[in-house]
Amino acid sequence: MSDLPKIGREAVRENRAATAGKAKFIALSEHIIDQIRQGELQPGDQIPSENELIKTFTISNTTARKVLLEIESKGWARRVKGKGTYVLNRTEDHHFLRTLGSIYATRRGFHDSLIAEGFTPKNIVLEKTILPDGISTEINGRHFIIEGPTLKLHQLRYADELLIKDEVKYISLNMCPKIDRIPTEVSYFKVYENNYHLKITEVQQTLSVKILEPNTTNFDLGKPTPVFVLDSAIICTNNKVVEIERSYYHGDKYKFAVIANPVQAQ
Repeated sequence: MSDLPKIGREAVRENRAATAGKAKFIALSEHIIDQIRQGELQPGDQIPSENELIKTFTISNTTARKVLLEIESKGWARRVKGKGTYVLNRTEDHHFLRTLGSIYATRRGFHDSLIAEGFTPKNIVLEKTILPDGISTEINGRHFIIEGPTLKLHQLRYADELLIKDEVKYISLNMCPKIDRIPTEVSYFKVYENNYHLKITEVQQTLSVKILEPNTTNFDLGKPTPVFVLDSAIICTNNKVVEIERSYYHGDKYKFAVIANPVQAQ
């Protein structure tokens, strides 16, 4: 089973009385739509595939296909060819919801997340430079260092022609040689794992807020506007840092959520 959001059998059983007399695909589609409404499935999350629905609910492939088509036809999801079916962004003013602490969301990448939510992404690269020296940062009271040489990648991220993220990444060329030749719209997290076979052990992130004045930034602002400032570091085996990032997110367009993993009582 993949690391996609799960749909429990018990929840479906609880709804059977309410859905008696309905076609099975309608009952299951309504259950998944309820999960979207309640926030259990967020914009950009992948809905279980036909095979996962068949395995979880012991239904035919025809029924599973109808479930996904029903959810899509009602405007709750969108199929991306060759990738799957994703929850669309239906929030007021199309706020983008991003979850800190979600490895699934980080692995998916910014570009693919926008496509999954129904937006048209665009990247403008402002700088792509190889720095001979390293880079360091402090996050959550810890000091993180990338030894040189380092790739500096500065790009602007757009959704439907609206600039929503000003992003600067620093990537270790010792750990990822020739990564500067890879297209910038990819999920670098996946590249680290799949191309360079790195084992990601930790992602450290901090989120702060800063007020930007008009004409002092790449954002087209008509008045002082808050932006979210995200600092992050991706750490691999033996505490080696493969990536450091500082990004500015348009404050009027973003909401952030946090995943908490409470420690079990002993």
